[in-house]
Amino acid sequence: MTHSERQKHRGDEEVVKDLCAANGVSYERAAQDGAGLRSLEAFFSGFPRMVGLSLFPALQQLTVLGQDVEHVEGLQDCPLLRELWVAECRLTVISGLQSCLQLRKLYLYDNDISEIANLESQVNLEVLWLNNNRIARIQGLNTLQSLKELNLADNIIEKIGHSLDHNVSLENLNLSGNKISSFKELTPLASLLHLKELALMDPTSRPNPVCLLFNYATHVLFHAPGLRRLDTYDVSGRQIKEAAESTVMKKMMYYNMRVRGAQRTLAETRRSLTERKGILLQFPEESVRTLTYVLKDLERELAWLTPQRSAGGEPAFANSVNSDPDTDDSLGPVEPKILLKMEKLKERLRFWTGRLQEIEAWFEQELAQATNTMRRTVRFLTMELESVGNVRLEEGSATDSWFSSCSDLLLSRFSHPDYKKHGVAGVKVNRVVRIHNSALRLRFEDKLHALLATEDSGVTSKNYRRCLDHLFYAADPERSSEEDETLSIVERGFEPVGQNQELLREAVPLSNSLSVCEQPRIEYVLRHSKLRKDTFRNGQIIVSKVFVGQSMPIKEGEPMDEKIYPNVHSVYVNVDPKPRAALSEAPGDPSCSPRRRRWFVFDPELVLPEYILYFEYLFEDQEEDVASAHHTDQTSSNGVFADREAVDMEPVLKARPKLLVLDDKNLLKAARASVLSQITVLNLHGNSLSRLKGISRLTALRHLTISFNKFSRLDDVSHMPGLEFLDASFNQVETLQGLRGLGKLTQLHVRWNRLSNAREEAAALRKHAPALLHLDARHNCWKRPAAVRTLILGRLTTLTHLDDVMVTEEEAAEAARVAAGTQITQASLLTHSRAGAERPRSLSLLPTVQLLCVLSPAPWGLSRELEPNWTSKITALNLDSQRISKLINLERLENLRWASFNDNDISKVEGLGGCVRLEELSLNDNSISTLTGLSNLHCLIKLSVDRNQLSALEQLPGLSFLSVESNCINSLRGIQGLRSLCELYAANNHISTSRDIYHLKGLTNIIILDLYGNPLLEKLENYRIYVVFHVPSLKALDGIAVEMNESESAKDIFGGRLNPDMVAERLGHSSYTDITFLSLQSCSIRVVDLSPAEAFSNLRSLNLDHNGLTSFSGLVYLPSIKALSLNYNHIESILPRQKVHLTNRQLLYSKVHSSGYGQQSSSRPSSWGHRQPGAIDGKPGGMYG
Repeated sequence: MTHSERQKHRGDEEVVKDLCAANGVSYERAAQDGAGLRSLEAFFSGFPRMVGLSLFPALQQLTVLGQDVEHVEGLQDCPLLRELWVAECRLTVISGLQSCLQLRKLYLYDNDISEIANLESQVNLEVLWLNNNRIARIQGLNTLQSLKELNLADNIIEKIGHSLDHNVSLENLNLSGNKISSFKELTPLASLLHLKELALMDPTSRPNPVCLLFNYATHVLFHAPGLRRLDTYDVSGRQIKEAAESTVMKKMMYYNMRVRGAQRTLAETRRSLTERKGILLQFPEESVRTLTYVLKDLERELAWLTPQRSAGGEPAFANSVNSDPDTDDSLGPVEPKILLKMEKLKERLRFWTGRLQEIEAWFEQELAQATNTMRRTVRFLTMELESVGNVRLEEGSATDSWFSSCSDLLLSRFSHPDYKKHGVAGVKVNRVVRIHNSALRLRFEDKLHALLATEDSGVTSKNYRRCLDHLFYAADPERSSEEDETLSIVERGFEPVGQNQELLREAVPLSNSLSVCEQPRIEYVLRHSKLRKDTFRNGQIIVSKVFVGQSMPIKEGEPMDEKIYPNVHSVYVNVDPKPRAALSEAPGDPSCSPRRRRWFVFDPELVLPEYILYFEYLFEDQEEDVASAHHTDQTSSNGVFADREAVDMEPVLKARPKLLVLDDKNLLKAARASVLSQITVLNLHGNSLSRLKGISRLTALRHLTISFNKFSRLDDVSHMPGLEFLDASFNQVETLQGLRGLGKLTQLHVRWNRLSNAREEAAALRKHAPALLHLDARHNCWKRPAAVRTLILGRLTTLTHLDDVMVTEEEAAEAARVAAGTQITQASLLTHSRAGAERPRSLSLLPTVQLLCVLSPAPWGLSRELEPNWTSKITALNLDSQRISKLINLERLENLRWASFNDNDISKVEGLGGCVRLEELSLNDNSISTLTGLSNLHCLIKLSVDRNQLSALEQLPGLSFLSVESNCINSLRGIQGLRSLCELYAANNHISTSRDIYHLKGLTNIIILDLYGNPLLEKLENYRIYVVFHVPSLKALDGIAVEMNESESAKDIFGGRLNPDMVAERLGHSSYTDITFLSLQSCSIRVVDLSPAEAFSNLRSLNLDHNGLTSFSGLVYLPSIKALSLNYNHIESILPRQKVHLTNRQLLYSKVHSSGYGQQSSSRPSSWGHRQPGAIDGKPGGMYG
């Protein structure tokens, strides 16, 4: 034994002696007496190292407090240890516990531990205290499934994430005194079903930043309803939980309404673009029609001039169209001219086809931009909801001072020479969005105050303002998604170094120059784009308030590492092409230097994002918008001249008399045949035929052309076994269902018709034209045009060409795969179902079924062996966008609670009879015309059937939520039975009468109603106030919160008014001409307005006793009144007393400031400036607060 070892041994011996003495054990008898000792304690001094524990093999509790212990050691001989305290010591790592498998409680607080590690084997651990350490990340706890109490207070933790998901037994969690700043970090705590106590700001620790945010307690109590104590306060009361639940539900309803508003804006944009596209297409389509008509005339003429081949029966022009008129000696003197004219016509057709494609491309581009804007808005609103309003984005307008300031800032930092090579002449700001993030602003201000309080920072209250600047940031597309990064920055700010693994940046890159900021994006777009040079036209940047502090230029050749720049907050590099010596180089003073610089700020907490600017570049040689009036007029003018020139070329054919009757004589004449049995080719182009009666008699017919007629169906073209070619283009064909028995048909042209249902047409062709090789179905009225090609190819597997484009093997295989998945099978049920028992507690606007599919994987795999009753475990089923046509194979899903079948081809709601527990059902974007089949689903409370073909509301179960937007509903009759209805969305239907509002009067629970886009809004004067009066429970109407003054004004204007709607409500019908006697006693009637009076022409007797009438106003217009009783009223005069004449609209102006008509007079002070936030501008306010 060496000298140092002997010295250490003597030292250990002294430590053991002190330990024995402190615990009343004789050192000399420690070997005997220690064997039965169960508890040891060592307080404050005398135990610098954990030695001598081998003397106590039965030890169950060891307490070491306030010692100089640096390592946990010596426990390998204490396998029965159940409780260990090593607190207020000098531990830096967790170690030495491998042998203590019976450990139940572990207290390691007040040490220098920086990482939770080496606890994997402690599966029996129930209590773990690691508070007052240096832990930055929660990890290493996955195996501790018995853990009930966890104390991580007073560390430096910023994120929780899903690090505690496996600690399913956790009951008490203390995270006070950390750096958690986002509500998103608290959301995963909802998975801890046994959590009873949670502390994020207990009295002994500083609060987490998240605790200072609005609605903190509401958010926590919603996600963890089982809590009994929050931050030491008792929250076990039912009223507290119900209040939190109610608040969150109202906010979710409010934001759902806002999201629908964004979707409505997109729908309106789509409608507007579609209308504009229709106008733009009119002239090109008419030109195509005219040119094609002449071309087909010439083809027919050429076929008649050229003798038909004796064998084969094909028309000669099929092989002559591409002949060279200068070299083909077989042609007569007219044929070359025909061919030249045909070629010229085809050239003009190619021109107009290109124009049609341009217009379609313009439409798709504009629609894509509007769709991206909507998606961005929805993501912003979702983020606002998830933060419970602590992160908010405010849309600016030109009247906002900050909008102008941001625009001026961008324009001042735009340098035209930098963009000359790209042909950019200027820049225009389209949108400015202001960022409100309470947590980031608090973080920025706290950091700034901390720097001011630090003497060696070089920052004082006198000079810090000179170190503030507004700089630009643009996402680098090479590294991340622009939209995703923008959302991340808005919500969490700029990430600290090392946290954003995707960006891998050492500091936050910023600039005071637009070109410097935009250069990476422009280069990326130009490198990857095959379109025009202006594909980078639209851009966005984040404007941040930045504290650059002490700054200096970047050292050339040195890495950008904060360690190389001590006592510096930021570094920069000048990007001016020529250095200007006269400019100041004062460090930390950006305001005095106009140089364009690229900045790098080391501490992201010194960068506060404040605005998002959306802008577009203006190009010097900017091509005219394809939709501009000038471009359209110029194209049309030039096109007319060129088209006329082509049409007038020789030969100009004489108009042939149109066939009015298709008898034998006309058939023989049209086919130039002597007997019907010889006709193999028949061209009936350009007549006014709508039927082809008797065409099936032409048993030898192989080639039939019926273009440019008036056919709406092709039923007559049936049972023609020899027909190989059919051209029915440029007609009015709405369906191919009538085609039958065309076994040899190989080519079918149905361009420019009115076909709409690709699935039905493809099914008909597959059955009755099994040999079809070529199909041209362009320019029809297809539903979901993007999916038409795949759908047709999936069903017509014989096709080699579709829409004049060859079908590839890969395309055919993909279409077949898609077609195979259009039925509900066991495989689709396994893939798209979930077995969750409850809706996840999440501030998400997604329907329950989609939320479950996002948050949890399918409970079974395709390769696993299934239990016999596996279908009974399915609670959620999401079969969106599967091209399903029928709801089948669902009868065994007796426990299905949430289902979605959006974006399919379903026409009937059937097959759900066995799903008796269904609570939520979504059938948006289908072809449903009736809701028959839902009345037996007594558990159904939410139903969404947007964008279908409903015309009425009938046989509805007891719903609390109903959405039937964009259907064909013309009446709300049937809605009155839904007594539990809270939300009704019926925008963009055909509801037009005030009588429909009376169907809502009995719905006392309804708080959100949306009738936007119905004719009623235009037809009914004072519509909004009228609805508010008759449905007083409303909190929001058509996406706008109902204000108190609106309710009061509604009572003033419509209260006590006897009108036809009131009569219909009382009598139960609206056949006013049948009414001869009417008694309305004690109905609080103040005004009679039975107009038009002609409708009550048969009313003879009227009893209005015990009401509040003050005059005969309104009664004098009833023409047939013989008996009138007005006892017990307040009649003062025959006619109302004279007042200053005010129309109903003027009266409304004077009472309601938010009527939508604007301010009428400046004599009354405006209340707009004092309106509570939320009523009009979309913030929660009022009921949503």
